[in-house]
Order: sequence, then structure tokens, then C-alpha cells
Amino acid sequence: MATAFSPANSVTNATAATFLPDIWSDEIIAAYKKNLTMANLVMKMNFKGKKGDVIHIPAPTRGTASLKVSEAAVTLIAATELEVQVSINRHFEYSRLIEDITEAQALNSLRNFYTSDAGYSLAKAVDTDLIQLGRSSNGGAGTNAYATGAFIGGDGTTAYVAASNNESALTDAAIRRTIQRLDDNDTPMDQRFFIIPPSSRNTLMGLARYTEQAFVGDGNAIRNGEIGNLYGIPVFTTSNADTASGSAAARVCLMGHKDSMVLVEQIGIRSQVQYKQDYLATLFTSDTLYGVAALRNAASVGAAKSASLFALLVPA
Repeated sequence: MATAFSPANSVTNATAATFLPDIWSDEIIAAYKKNLTMANLVMKMNFKGKKGDVIHIPAPTRGTASLKVSEAAVTLIAATELEVQVSINRHFEYSRLIEDITEAQALNSLRNFYTSDAGYSLAKAVDTDLIQLGRSSNGGAGTNAYATGAFIGGDGTTAYVAASNNESALTDAAIRRTIQRLDDNDTPMDQRFFIIPPSSRNTLMGLARYTEQAFVGDGNAIRNGEIGNLYGIPVFTTSNADTASGSAAARVCLMGHKDSMVLVEQIGIRSQVQYKQDYLATLFTSDTLYGVAALRNAASVGAAKSASLFALLVPA
């Protein structure tokens, strides 16, 4: 005897929720963008859909104008131009295996947590890689010891000494001195940024100078972590600020320009869902593939020091 047709037995979005990854993707991307700080401040290059594991970015040397001498030939500028190589070797993933019993019985808030957590986790990985490029600022050794190139927050001129605990709280003098370093290196005035840890935000909020005119907030700010504008430079606070080795209390403030670093994305944030019948569960994975590099480290005259990024060491 034939079974009577019943619409109640139809496959719906509710019963086939594990096969609707587009919702996961949208939520992951939203959470990812919400939690990015550094990636929104530096140069970003789209390498999606292209083959290769290294991208070559020209880094030409600035020329110098010459005085034209009457009846003499012009002065030719000859320079062997450099390049920056960015290895696309950072592949991060976030995966959860959700059993059917959990899918059936858990509240929708469980998925909301997973999507938010995935976005935060992947965003933190990208931001961490970018922030840690500050370890090579101003000719630094590239290690989290900040053995060279970094200054203390107290005056902006005293070199930070690894493991010496000579870091000091951020001051107006140090901020102005770091701005001058950027100016001295011919760094463009626009598109600068200042990244600080929560401890330095606490310091700034306690100084009347920065709660009156010198520190002006923007109520329309859309970039995550932006807390105000200091001497024309947007200020961002992040708990992901780097930590120097040898001194658990030392956190790092970074002042730089957009062109100081580059983020190359080969695979943007994507989410995939696959039903695993052998486990009676759904495998959810979100991942991204990218590379980061210091972009203007060799742009200045003389020693190979960064023309557009400086680090200040402050207490946690």
C-alpha cells in the first residue's frame, strides 16, 4: 500500500541545517572583521585565486634631485632597486566536530559561540603576526627580546635593554619623540597609527591633557579598538600587544605608517561543513591562508632601519 504524501516529511532548512554552510561563513566573516585591529591599519594585498607561495613587491630607492649646471649634462640617477619578498606560509584553521545528538539538543547559541570564537581566533592569529613584525622595527633583531631598536615609554630616547626591566610608563615626551622619528624619516603624515596595550590606555586616560584637547575621540570610528586621535594619529588599544621576553611586565606600543607592513591574503576567511557519517557528526572548519612582511625596513638612508615603525616598551 502506498504511503500518503505528507508535506510534514519534507526536508527543511531546520532539518538540514548541517548542510547550510553559507550561514556559518557569513557569521565567521563578520566576527573576523569585527576582531581585526592591525590588519585594518597596514597595507593589504589580495592574492586570492593566484598560484605561488612567494610574492615579490618592488621596493625602489628614493632618488635625489640634482642642481642643473648651465651647459652641463643632467645628473643621472642609477640605483639597483630592491624588493620585499612575502612568503605565503601562514595557514590557520579552526575546527569543531559537532555530534548529531548535540546538534539536536543544543540551543542555537552554541553555533553562535562557535562562529564568534572562530572569527576571533583567526583574527587574533593574523593580528599577532602583524604586531610581532614590530620586533624588527628600527633595525631590531626580530626576536621578542627587543634587544635593539626599541625605546622605553618614559622618554622615547632611552634604549630598551632586554631583561633589564627598564621599561617605563608612556609619557607625552615619548609620544612626541616617536612622532619626530617618523617625521625625520620622511614618513608621510597621513595613514599613521599608534597601537598601545590596555596599561598605556589607562595611563593616557589619567592625564588631563589627553582627555581635553590633545586626545579627541571619534564617535564614528569603525575600526576595532580605536579610542581616539592623538596629535593627528589614530590610537588603538589591544590586549594582543606584544610582550618582550625576559620581562613579563614589558608590553609594546607601536607607532607606524600603513606602508610599514603588508598583509597578503591568498585564501580569505572561508567556512566549510561536511557531514561525517562514520561519527554521526558534522565537521565544521574555518581557515585562512596569508603572509606578512615588513615593507619599508630598507627604505631609509644608511643602516637597514625601519623608516616607518617604532616600538616603545611600557609596563603591562
